[in-house]
Amino acid sequence: MKIIGEAIFAKDESGKLKSRIGTLFLRTPGLVTQNAVHAVQRMLWIQDLNSARAAQNLPELTLEEEDEELRMSADLIFTEEFVLIRPDPDHMDVAFMADEVLQKMVSKRRIRFLNTHSAKVRNALRARGENWRMARAPVSQEDMAALIENSKVSIIEGMVFYYNKATGTRYCTVDATRGMADLPIDKLRARVKEAQSMLSRRNRIGHPELDLFPTTTPIEVKKHIRSLDVDALDDDALRAELAKIDAEWRMSIPPELREETVDNFEWRNVMAETLTATPNETTAGERELIQGISPEFYRQIEWLPGARIDGGEVIFDPLWDEFNRTRDPELGCICDQRVRNIIFNFTRIFGDLEYINIGRIVRSLARDPIAQARRGCVYIMQIKTSDRPEETILMARFLKWGVAERLDEGKDLLQAIIETNEYTDYVLDRRLMCKQLGMNLPVRVASGQITEVYHGHNEYNGTTLQTYYNLRNYVQGIASDKIPPARFRNPAFAVKFAKLMGEAAAIDMVVGRRSTETKENLFDKNYEVVQLGPDGLPESVVVTDHAGSFVNYQHEYEDFVAPYANVIRRRRSFVTDYASFADAFVDAFESRLRRAQADYRARRRSFDDLFVHRPFDVGGSGAYRWAKTLERLDRCEPERVAKALRAAIDM
Repeated sequence: MKIIGEAIFAKDESGKLKSRIGTLFLRTPGLVTQNAVHAVQRMLWIQDLNSARAAQNLPELTLEEEDEELRMSADLIFTEEFVLIRPDPDHMDVAFMADEVLQKMVSKRRIRFLNTHSAKVRNALRARGENWRMARAPVSQEDMAALIENSKVSIIEGMVFYYNKATGTRYCTVDATRGMADLPIDKLRARVKEAQSMLSRRNRIGHPELDLFPTTTPIEVKKHIRSLDVDALDDDALRAELAKIDAEWRMSIPPELREETVDNFEWRNVMAETLTATPNETTAGERELIQGISPEFYRQIEWLPGARIDGGEVIFDPLWDEFNRTRDPELGCICDQRVRNIIFNFTRIFGDLEYINIGRIVRSLARDPIAQARRGCVYIMQIKTSDRPEETILMARFLKWGVAERLDEGKDLLQAIIETNEYTDYVLDRRLMCKQLGMNLPVRVASGQITEVYHGHNEYNGTTLQTYYNLRNYVQGIASDKIPPARFRNPAFAVKFAKLMGEAAAIDMVVGRRSTETKENLFDKNYEVVQLGPDGLPESVVVTDHAGSFVNYQHEYEDFVAPYANVIRRRRSFVTDYASFADAFVDAFESRLRRAQADYRARRRSFDDLFVHRPFDVGGSGAYRWAKTLERLDRCEPERVAKALRAAIDM
């Protein structure tokens, strides 16, 4: 390929890139990186082609040939780390041809696409199984909170802003103006003038010195601030105008963003996204990649290289070849063998698969995770088949205790396999137990398995093992602990939430759900997903995972009911009528507990005989735990348990 200019990523003596712009030509292969705008680079290319033709005594390119040369070209931008392709959303075929050519020059991991704000660009990448090329890098919830806190800056007059280091823009929130009316008038005037000056200026790289948060704030609010004649207005008039701006600004902000705290997941996510936006944006947010995904997944999915489906053929990403050839540790972090095996499973089962994207949840999404799941334990899959117009979102959770984990404990291979098979059955048995007692779980769950090579410090190192996972549909909704606080200001929302959570809490208590490691309460810590109706009010609560069920099967309800009071207590400052909120929760709790008891007593035999075919071991087998759970439910006094719950709430 002919190159006019410098090679990609070429640097001068000071270590700076020699060129930051390029144009790749595909009809006649070539690359122009000579410092110039893209339009000039195209002119240089046509001139060079015509010069070469003249040297061969050939006529110059016709206008049609020139147009074809230009049509079959792609704009490139070079950064220190990436080659950025700027695609025409209506001609993604050209962009992908450029991508294939560039991969012969640089590693695919160094190539990204601009214009990911365009649905056409995102859809084209998604259809190739390449969500990983446009997803934002994962950030832990703790790191996001630290990012926001550490971004706070002030200038001269003491007002606090949030600073984006990449663009140099400071963001002012409406809460930052709270209390300004109480400032001494001279201080107040100075702050307003400072804000006006910054709102009217751009920094050296062309970005605003100051902007309002959220960035969707109507331009009229900024105009109102800039148009204030601070010196002409008397003290009262200035304060009145600022009060108008405050009201106008607050009313324009979506309700879910009005609580300015990192505990408000919606506000935290939008602020983190604003503070990490870059000049050449090549990433898309989770809601752009998966429509309707819950806010707790923001920056928590690590999308991974997989494969694309072309005419029914499975074509694995070239990065797999590069990893197998180089064993590059950086590639080893993203070339996840489990992803490859899952894709094999799905392509063997679904003959009409159009695309599949797989990401892993990099850590537990629980607000107060009791025990972190091992990395790579949970995966999310975005699948499209030709027989359905919409895509399907699935969640895969690998069993916590598999053959490999038992071998790590020193057990022999046969014993490890036997115990894993028993545990696999026990996990599904517990699901049936929970369903029988009334827990609202996902309707369908399927089991799958893949083969993996065991890496351990024992005689079984290098052995191929079976690893098991459970598969379920993604549950639309919002995890109960991630619901924006502003929602609870609506009394109808708060009461409906309390009723549904009260019912769910009763069943959670019946099945004795606790952390296996610490025995701590798991309720209202990520697993309960609240689904909203057309009116925006809670409609149902789905428990996405029955993990920890039947851990506590011996204690009386009164002994461990107190933690459920935290559902109400920790939202006290959010609701307008705390007494009604608490009453709705307790009443629903008692009613559901009473109904569960009545269901058991009415169909006692169907419950008692459910697991008679399973081993009954007083050491803690599933059948034994089931029997003890039913005995406890039968002898409980719902009114007494509800009284203990109310006492815990009123503490």
